[in-house]
Amino acid sequence: MTIKGLHHITIVATNAQQTVDFYTEMLGLRLVKQTVNFDDPGAYHLYFGDQTGSPGTAITFFEWKHVPRGYPGIGGTHHVALTTKNYDTLLQWKRYLTDKGVKVKGPYDRHYFKSIYLRDPDGMNLEIATYGPGWTMDEAADKLGSEYKAPPEDMVRNNRDEDAIKATTWEEPVPEITADMQLNQGMHHITAMSSDINRTHDFFAGLLDMNLVKMTDNFDVPNSQHWYWGVDDGKPGTILTYFGYEPGKAPRVQMGAGQTHHFALGVENEEIQLEWREKLVKAGLRVSPVMDRVYFKSIYTNDPDGHIVEIATIPPGFIADEDVAELGTSLKLPPWLESQRALIEARLTPLTVKPWKLQEV
Repeated sequence: MTIKGLHHITIVATNAQQTVDFYTEMLGLRLVKQTVNFDDPGAYHLYFGDQTGSPGTAITFFEWKHVPRGYPGIGGTHHVALTTKNYDTLLQWKRYLTDKGVKVKGPYDRHYFKSIYLRDPDGMNLEIATYGPGWTMDEAADKLGSEYKAPPEDMVRNNRDEDAIKATTWEEPVPEITADMQLNQGMHHITAMSSDINRTHDFFAGLLDMNLVKMTDNFDVPNSQHWYWGVDDGKPGTILTYFGYEPGKAPRVQMGAGQTHHFALGVENEEIQLEWREKLVKAGLRVSPVMDRVYFKSIYTNDPDGHIVEIATIPPGFIADEDVAELGTSLKLPPWLESQRALIEARLTPLTVKPWKLQEV
């Protein structure tokens, strides 16, 4: 019964074509599946990721056209981070995006990695983070998460020098995404918000058996907690982090466009998923029945602040109903909705998807 890492994150969008254009053309991800929200078949469910939408790379969207803007808060997600190769490629991303008219903040030194921030068309807070230097900057590998680590004072001070930060970018124009810049390595981490960090720790470490890999502060909000959990010594693609707030010090999440609906953790197979379901039920938590999502099986529960947490199987994956070369090029429906295809298609706006090509590094 081991959590393998992040599986996917699902966000609310208001315009499917706008979302496709941004995540494929601006960020270079692949649209790996056009389908519908199986619980709301009149709405798109779009999946983006690497060549095959591998677990840990998948960012998905429900298209809810008329919902108001959402805002982060307790019980919600603050941001999701994608992974880039190193500091050079991070600066290249900054230059590329700013030259395309996207507002970018950073680069900021996060001690364990460096990162920039931007927002998607619906306001979702996105981070692009480097692989390293990693969690052993201030702790030995066998002591990760064993004690609180204060952020270095000089780093905090430098992160307040916005003039210097704004001026830091790649010197030459970056007209297109190069092979080295590709974000197909997947998610770096997901950061959510907690009203009681110890209670959150009991859930992820005590119940879900994830490893606490870092106890530090929110570098942008001194004296507030920022804890990290992961697997395999906290490698990118496995990390969940939470900002800890005192009760009443932060608002509740406001669900809507640009906010996370849920995030999913991956497990090896259906048998292990059922064992997790039994464990969660015995712990007194609300847990859904197993749901068939065609590309994986899912159960749903909530973290202590109410954020929806899914546990999804890694197989069978997105090639269950399409060849790799054809992924994301047409609307795919689960077998039980196929008889309603004409009605469903009439409620959806057809998408224009440009051909995607893997760039070899």
